[in-house]
Amino acid sequence: MSTSPLTKVENSTTDWDIQSHVHRAPADIQVLKQGDTFAIFDKFGEIGTAGDCEQGLYHLGTRFLSNWELLINEKRPLLLNSTMKEDNSSFVIQMTTAELPQSSHILPQGTLHVFRSMLLDGGAFYEHLRLKNYSQCPIELEIEYRYLADFNDIFEVRGERRAQRGELLDAEIADSDVRLAYRGLDDQLRQVEIAFDGEIKSIDARRCILRVRLSGGAETTLHATAKCRTEKPGHVRKSDPPPRNHAEAIVGWNNRIRETESERTEIFTSNEEFNGWLNRSNADLDMLVSDTIHGRYPYAGVPWFATPFGRDGIITALETLWVRPKLARGVLSFLAATQATEVDPSIEAEPGKIIHEMRDGEMAALGEIPFKRYYGTVDATPLFVILAGYYYRRTNDREFIEIIWHNLRRAIEWIDNYGDVDNDGFVEYQSHNDRGLTHQCWKDSNDSIFHSDGRDARGAIAVSEVQGYVYEAKLIAADLAEVMNVNDWAEQLRDEATELKRKFNEQFWVPSLGTYAIALDGDKNPCKVRNSNAGHLLWSGIVDEANAASVAASLTDSHAFNGWGIRTISEGEARFNPMSYHNGSVWPHDTTICAAGLARYGFRDECARVTAGLFDASLFNDLHRLPELFCGFDRMPGHAPTLYPVACSPQAWAAGAVFLLLQSVLGLAFAPSKPQVRFENPRLPDFLNWVRIRNLRVGNGVVDIAVHRHPRDVGLNVERKEGDIQIVVLG
Repeated sequence: MSTSPLTKVENSTTDWDIQSHVHRAPADIQVLKQGDTFAIFDKFGEIGTAGDCEQGLYHLGTRFLSNWELLINEKRPLLLNSTMKEDNSSFVIQMTTAELPQSSHILPQGTLHVFRSMLLDGGAFYEHLRLKNYSQCPIELEIEYRYLADFNDIFEVRGERRAQRGELLDAEIADSDVRLAYRGLDDQLRQVEIAFDGEIKSIDARRCILRVRLSGGAETTLHATAKCRTEKPGHVRKSDPPPRNHAEAIVGWNNRIRETESERTEIFTSNEEFNGWLNRSNADLDMLVSDTIHGRYPYAGVPWFATPFGRDGIITALETLWVRPKLARGVLSFLAATQATEVDPSIEAEPGKIIHEMRDGEMAALGEIPFKRYYGTVDATPLFVILAGYYYRRTNDREFIEIIWHNLRRAIEWIDNYGDVDNDGFVEYQSHNDRGLTHQCWKDSNDSIFHSDGRDARGAIAVSEVQGYVYEAKLIAADLAEVMNVNDWAEQLRDEATELKRKFNEQFWVPSLGTYAIALDGDKNPCKVRNSNAGHLLWSGIVDEANAASVAASLTDSHAFNGWGIRTISEGEARFNPMSYHNGSVWPHDTTICAAGLARYGFRDECARVTAGLFDASLFNDLHRLPELFCGFDRMPGHAPTLYPVACSPQAWAAGAVFLLLQSVLGLAFAPSKPQVRFENPRLPDFLNWVRIRNLRVGNGVVDIAVHRHPRDVGLNVERKEGDIQIVVLG
């Protein structure tokens, strides 16, 4: 995924931008998501119409409501407070009114309490409105809801202009509901059914007015619903009928939360602020994960990426694997089912390649954007293999590996047959059409891969981190081949990985930088730019031991580490810009992978320092929620990280970061075939005195473990153990 200098998203050559007029103050909006539906409200709980804003109710890539406002006696209520429920199930707003003239008196300001609770479920939006009269006199109210439905494709909201649109149909109005509909150029009928309860004075295509009478001290409740309907695309989506009402929707949410909580590992610490970060991250992951016909999948982020992305889903699953192994299985199942089977240059597909992105919506269906099923990513395929291997190490689930074994073999075949564009032993990317992404690595802005003098890298580009992923993927595939009794292939894969590591360290290492080039261009010239991808190399294990300390130093010096996290490009490089998308900003998931890489090579103290930086950043963000990215300015005492204007929040791989960070500082690893839980040279950062891990399932057993920090080391205490599980501390 990408956006680019302040405005770019999904960045192809020049096409897929978030225009600069799509702007928001992140603290002033709240987001709900469930399944394939999400909504963006202002702090009043409304969807405004001022300017070109992103607010709305979205379903399957289309904005179904572009306006939703509440008036009481023709006036907007006054905000008291608004907050997201801790589990992300609902958005709650408390309000009152200014003075309200009545027939015999004036209701003073602050006498009527207005309570709004909003949630999504089953492709529908539900509002519960409670009104309480705190005066001793009866009052009469007119409750007015205003609504509009523009049925804009999400790419239109992002700024794409279309030469032609479908037809907005006449509204169908009944006694207590209205149906707004649009027939797209793709011949799909999209409609939203808006319904109200209570005494309705009038209803039309744009507003509904309800009468409410309250005696002194009395209260009443009203409900409004907006149900999105469309012809369901049949390839991967899964949907159940929407709940009948707000109360039924709450029951559904609570049941799902209980089911999820019973499956995952729980973490408690001595630091309540850190617990807040953990709780928010868990809640965001619960919200972003959607059910598909192939399994549960974490959608990448809201608003712009509320859809499956291959790379994002894999990294989120890797970050959370130790606490949510079932999520990794869902990701692997989904990606195996959508793996490319034929060559199609228009969508960058080749046999065995793992998908980059999938989109619903009218523009995707018509091919106005190339992302209906788009395979323009060079890294998702080796990452798919890595996730499968890590999943097996975590679960010992041989039966599932057997199910996806042919997909794993096809992924390795893609690496060998299609990934190495020029047969030089490295995996490269080069766009096959002029509509997709120019750069097909995780830093996919069109200005993100460049030489030290600022020139663009051109041709078939071999980015450094992908070589690391391929190295790790081949070693993991070798291990899995032995599990599947394909020993000859396992030996071949290990030989190939060894040769790749030798060749990589020979051609990518830049002694003058003390780190690795970000890429080789099409002429095999190294792009000598200090970059955070070197941390991914540590994570993959491809870095020669002799170079590891230098790489670690390059990631944690003041040019790279800004006090909050590790910049994507180090300060001083030609295109460094702390306000850019990929050339100097800080991405929590990227910093987290760097931290995991530091830990892999034994730099636990550096890992703890980076962990502390991201934790501190979480303290300054609304709800303890780390965004997709933030600007890379130096940390200043008493100042928060500088927000990036159009960053997604919540974002799946940002939400997953805290779990991989904690795993990395603890040196936590698994050998489920024994079964065994290992702590390799564990540490705790200064802000954590203890950590309790509960309901950690390994094999057929479960264990609760407490980790306590001491002046020079940590101590472990097994508080509960069921089954034959070994707890091993190394170092």
